Amino acid sequence: MRNETQGQGRTVLVTGGSRGIGAAACRLAAADGWAVAVNCARDRAAADAVVAAIVGAGGQALAFQADVASDAEVRAMFAAIDAALPPLGGLVNNAGVVDVATRVDAMSVERLQRMFAINVFGSFYCAREAILRMTTKPAGAGPGAHAGGAIVNVSSAAAKLGGPGQYVDYAAAKGGIETFTIGLAKEVAGEGIRVNAVRPGIIATEIHASGGTPDRVRQIAPQLPMHRAGTADEVGEAIVWLLSGRSSYTTGSIVEVTGGR
Repeated sequence: MRNETQGQGRTVLVTGGSRGIGAAACRLAAADGWAVAVNCARDRAAADAVVAAIVGAGGQALAFQADVASDAEVRAMFAAIDAALPPLGGLVNNAGVVDVATRVDAMSVERLQRMFAINVFGSFYCAREAILRMTTKPAGAGPGAHAGGAIVNVSSAAAKLGGPGQYVDYAAAKGGIETFTIGLAKEVAGEGIRVNAVRPGIIATEIHASGGTPDRVRQIAPQLPMHRAGTADEVGEAIVWLLSGRSSYTTGSIVEVTGGR
């Protein structure tokens, strides 16, 4: 009989797990039986609050501070998770950034480097470490149970809309994540690892404020097919389904959570 939750006795790492979609994924994964590694880049207090909520509800979680754009910090984080929590069985590549609305011809090198370092390179670094621990072909692999697992990448509707006049760089980075998802899914399908992505639309989280448009949800909601933004929990539910054995024949898929946008 398949394991419906897949999380029993296994750990899932959620990058950018201290707020928004990441925090929702952490809470919902814990409720589905996962031990949760809550990653944050800077706001340790927020990550600790997510951990406290999970532990208070009877779950298992620890916070791990690391910048996913740093290969060295990613390696150290995975080693710390190995030492502190059950074997890794899931990864949610959620950490990401946007920037203020800017045309391509005004984008600085520093902005582009940061955009792709966090949104793309970080997902590659974390996926590499997760595969080494989850692959059922462990010859030469790293520490771990080598019992398979699931990777869920967080994309964006910007990947198909392009973000013109706002953040074509962010849209391109998320487009790269979707291609990464499809290619990696095929690469590791025979090793017990499933790789999928969620593609959120307009979701009511703090990311809009960090992109310089804190009022964006209120402004755009009337134009959306469902006349409202989505919630972090609605995206989190899709993530947890893709992590679980309930999606055991799903890999290489991009699950839309866009409210029809």
